Amino acid sequence: MNTSPRVALFVTCLVDLFRPSVGFAAVKLLEQAGCRVEVPEAQTCCGQPAFNSGDRATATEMARRAVALLEPYDHVVVPSGSCAGMLRVHYPELLGEDPEWAGRARAVAERCHELVSFLADVMKVEGVEAALEGRVTYHDSCSGLRELKIRHQPRRLLETVEGLELVEMDDSEVCCGFGGTFCVKYPEISTRMVDDKVAAIDRSGAATVLAGDLGCLMNMAGRLKRLGSAVEVRHVAEVLAGELDAPSIGESGSREA
Repeated sequence: MNTSPRVALFVTCLVDLFRPSVGFAAVKLLEQAGCRVEVPEAQTCCGQPAFNSGDRATATEMARRAVALLEPYDHVVVPSGSCAGMLRVHYPELLGEDPEWAGRARAVAERCHELVSFLADVMKVEGVEAALEGRVTYHDSCSGLRELKIRHQPRRLLETVEGLELVEMDDSEVCCGFGGTFCVKYPEISTRMVDDKVAAIDRSGAATVLAGDLGCLMNMAGRLKRLGSAVEVRHVAEVLAGELDAPSIGESGSREA
């Protein structure tokens, strides 16, 4: 009998539509850690855009659908701090007053994890077999850091990547200005925030910036490209898995806008 944990990979909309390589990297890392990985075909958006915009009815409907889909699995793993935070933190809030769904939502939420924290904290992965020559810096996304307490896990695993030099940028824990719908509602403030982030990346001297949330990465990549920067932008999973064939996020040949 196979006793390996049965894991559902919740791919997320941005990974599915713009950066599939992150999903493939996540599968590789999870399988290397000893998991049986499945990607439920019926998965859709986690409901975060609706939730953040105040549309609780739509968010609640999507939460119920996701909970029912993910109940059979030992763990649910998400390559995004913000989407993992939605499942783990906000689903129990959304469904907490529903006698039919409250307990089910809590049970699923307790088994939901962001990818790198799952590898480090649950599967006890201490290192990876990957290589990347050069200096990199890491941006802490707001949801991953503040909702899920993810900070040391990616850094600890990145230190085991052959040839990689990890340098800290100034204010690595400060928001990049994306914030989902925040960047649409407050574009001037968002632009100032991402300009500050890009300046911090530049001062670090890193050739590559990494993060665990594709929304942040696309936001930083877009600004870096507009400013003519040569800094590459990648999801941390791609580096940890040694899956570096995809171009830098935002570059020609990739599927980012």
